[in-house]
Amino acid sequence: MIILGVILLVVGLVAGIGILWTIGIILVAVGVLLWVLGSVGREVGGRRHYY
Repeated sequence: MIILGVILLVVGLVAGIGILWTIGIILVAVGVLLWVLGSVGREVGGRRHYY
């Protein structure tokens, strides 16, 4: 999810499409949040680790 968000950020920046930029920021933020929650041992969506 983080990688997809970064790709959308880059494409949105290069192409000048604002909606891709916004979606990319949201995906990166959610991906980092899930990664951090999974790293500290907290279950996310019934899974101990989120990859």
